[in-house]
Amino acid sequence: MTWKKLDSVASAYAARVKSGEFSEDPAQVQLARRLDTLVQEVSNRRLASKSSALGWMFGRKQTSTKPPRGLYVHGAVGRGKTMLMDMFFELVPAKRKRRAHFHDFMADAHDRIHAHRQKLKNGETREADPVPPVANQLVDEAWVLCFDEFSVTDITDAMLLSRLFEQMFSQGCVLVATSNVEPEQLYRDGLNRQLFLPFIQLLKDNVEVINLDALTDYRMETTTRLPVYHRLSEGEGDNVMDLAWTRATAGKLTAPDTVRVKGRDVAVPQAGAGAARFSFDDLCEAALGASDYAAIADHFHTVFVDRVPVMNQANRNAAKRFIILVDTLYDRKIRLFISAAADPEGLYLGKSGTESFEFDRTASRLNEMQSTLYLETSRASEAGNMLKADKKL
Repeated sequence: MTWKKLDSVASAYAARVKSGEFSEDPAQVQLARRLDTLVQEVSNRRLASKSSALGWMFGRKQTSTKPPRGLYVHGAVGRGKTMLMDMFFELVPAKRKRRAHFHDFMADAHDRIHAHRQKLKNGETREADPVPPVANQLVDEAWVLCFDEFSVTDITDAMLLSRLFEQMFSQGCVLVATSNVEPEQLYRDGLNRQLFLPFIQLLKDNVEVINLDALTDYRMETTTRLPVYHRLSEGEGDNVMDLAWTRATAGKLTAPDTVRVKGRDVAVPQAGAGAARFSFDDLCEAALGASDYAAIADHFHTVFVDRVPVMNQANRNAAKRFIILVDTLYDRKIRLFISAAADPEGLYLGKSGTESFEFDRTASRLNEMQSTLYLETSRASEAGNMLKADKKL
């Protein structure tokens, strides 16, 4: 997209407003300017680091390379947090940078910790504590880190975060994160939450907290919907999904497949032409997680999910997996076809726990994933898997 060629977040944002994608919002303009300040601070730090590294050659006084404070942007769903963070990520001049969904990042960190423990067991290292070397690896690979949808729901993540980021921040990590909740509400009602509280203070010490109180849901402004979401109660279920599957796979033969994840196989009931088809139970009632969904998204540009039920507190684990699934597919621009028992806003009826407010984001993203704009920029569209076929459904 042309906005990536512009030289500031503010100008990139203004270009998209001018193109008619959405209306200008004062809160978004203010955040764009703050992100531009951080872009400049990161650039200055890079120059200072180079000057410091070469200073001994020219007798110059070394320049401080204290890292700038990152940003933690929270606010209601659909207010443009991820959009503006992505603009920042494209423009920030750090060569070692990483943009990741929070669940993907934590899965990666746990994998590295497991690998270190295996090395310790095999006598390949003497360092008993895996956290410092893993933190070193992560910062060496990316010292500017962008997190989409910071939301802590897993106790293993909660217990690791404080120690991991204490090491990473001390080594100069600059964090930019988006979230639906303010830092004080992270891991709300979580098991042993008192052990998580030091991380909240650590986070606030190293980032500026900004509430993006934008006026409108920008996703809904541009949602000219295409028929990829089908209500079972309206007779749009299996037959329409079957027809969509035939068109998405260009009528080619399909067959069961597997995706290899960490030494095990995740079953794909139907696959072909870059598309995969599952039932809700296949993906959300099974013991799958962020790394499994990421692997599926890496293998297929189009995913079908049949028969998504209305969920509540009784099946909150399945709801949590569905939230992670949608986040992962959205983050990777996967084209998603769904048949469901209700509209996105009516799929979760629970009133307590983190799922109740996290599902607001899921519903907003499911709505956006039906839009012409999303589908035209999806990986399926880039792969030439015809958007025109969708419009005929």
